[in-house]
Amino acid sequence: MKITIVCSSADHPVNAWLVRWMEQHQHDHQISLLRNVEDLVGGDILFLISCTQLVRRSDREKFAKTLVIHASDLPTGRGWSPHIWAIVEGSEHLTVTLLEAEDKVDAGAIWGKVTIDIPRHFLSDEINAALFDAELRLMNLAVGLYGNNPGTPQSSDIEPTYLRKRTPEDSRLDIDKTITEQFDLMRACDPQRFPAFFDIHGHRYKITLEKI
Repeated sequence: MKITIVCSSADHPVNAWLVRWMEQHQHDHQISLLRNVEDLVGGDILFLISCTQLVRRSDREKFAKTLVIHASDLPTGRGWSPHIWAIVEGSEHLTVTLLEAEDKVDAGAIWGKVTIDIPRHFLSDEINAALFDAELRLMNLAVGLYGNNPGTPQSSDIEPTYLRKRTPEDSRLDIDKTITEQFDLMRACDPQRFPAFFDIHGHRYKITLEKI
């Protein structure tokens, strides 16, 4: 098959997992990794992995199937950074969903779901490893199911919820709160791209966590 992956940022930590997946499947499929949807040519499967760009219907029609991996139990948690919001709220489990891309955000037919444990002691790198391993499992599932029309419409009995896009300000710590109160926020923050930080005495300081 001809498979294309779009991941918008070369700095996103998922890239190492995507490269590993490509290496595992390069002998059976023609696979390319792109940063910009304007470079799409066409093929069998288009995977949108941490893709922040608008993918129009005309782009999707270049492929037999366009699939998204979204880290929530859809239709709950449509929108941006669902796993971060869930961890900040104290969740110890994440459901990762493989679905078809549609014009309406995260509303397409579901191909499969995987639930993973996120213990309260996991830091950013451990959270990412668990999440990205699940994403690769779902990509493997998609390749195996291709051609069988496995999609199931999202449940109409569950009212969809929507999450806003996180900003760097969402990584701000409150100097008047305890570490315990803010530990889930601290460990969910991306230490390279969106580190936890606080302001005091006219200066800004970042916080990164490391197990010892």
